[in-house]
Amino acid sequence: MKAKLVTASSQSSSSPPPSSASSRRIVVLDVARGIALVAMAIYHFAWDLEFFGWMAPATTLQGGWLYFARSIATSFLFLVGVSLFLAHGNGIRWPSVWKRLAQVAGAAALISAATWFVPGGFIFFGILHGIALFSLIGLAFLKLPWPAVIAAAAGVFAVEKGFSHEIFALPALWWVGLAPVAPQANDYVPLFPWLTPVLVGIAVAILMGKRGAWESLAEINLPTPLQRPLSFFGRNSLIFYLVHQPILMGMVYLFTTFIAQPDYANGFVAQCQVSCANTRTEQFCKAYCTCMIDDMQREDLLTPFMTRRLSEAQHNRLLEKRDMCVAKQN
Repeated sequence: MKAKLVTASSQSSSSPPPSSASSRRIVVLDVARGIALVAMAIYHFAWDLEFFGWMAPATTLQGGWLYFARSIATSFLFLVGVSLFLAHGNGIRWPSVWKRLAQVAGAAALISAATWFVPGGFIFFGILHGIALFSLIGLAFLKLPWPAVIAAAAGVFAVEKGFSHEIFALPALWWVGLAPVAPQANDYVPLFPWLTPVLVGIAVAILMGKRGAWESLAEINLPTPLQRPLSFFGRNSLIFYLVHQPILMGMVYLFTTFIAQPDYANGFVAQCQVSCANTRTEQFCKAYCTCMIDDMQREDLLTPFMTRRLSEAQHNRLLEKRDMCVAKQN
């Protein structure tokens, strides 16, 4: 969604920006989008390192990495809401809506098709799927007073926190996000709660329009060394999203295949001892993890485990080894 200024000075208390629009881009928004894209690339690079065994499995799904990923998604969707208002606050331009929807939905379908072949990496409702759906839903909120939009955002967030039902566990309804147990998926951005930051973005954009803040923001230019690359990424966010991960994953794959391989054994033992220490003694964990690494290396399970490529048969063998190693220490 292009971030162009459509606000002016006078408007009613509940109306979108008036009709005197400007075609000037708001560079600050392009830069903000560019920063979010760079952050996303950093996270995906870490995911690639994990996928090829350079980082412990599930590293990017916990701790600071998890909050980092959520903050990136939140910032993207907030900017979607802001841009939606700036583009259509004076009235919905349906040809532009359908064109953008076709681009984003098409890219989302391409991502799903490509990740279908990645072990454990299938994306069936990720950030692009969410942007396509949330952009359509957001159109219904553009003419509301900003407090009403904030209330709707709070309602969406509260529903996700306080309600679930088995019917939403059906695969056809996973996109809603109200299943009692969330499906295991990469880049999962369901309607509840991820419509929330889009609505907050719309509300903030409405409020800023009422106070004439967009006019002032359009005058801001950042230092050239910072502005140029980030604003370029921000203006071409969809292309950036589609090409950055194949490039990053290809780089890690080539490095791992032709130059060096990670030390899977040390990585596993370190991860094993940290996880084990939550419930067992240090002595037990040291003996248990040593037993596991010996058995996994002997049965060629270590590399498939560390790269998340275990077959069902290998997974079952690994569970047997785990039970045996636990039994030996008890």
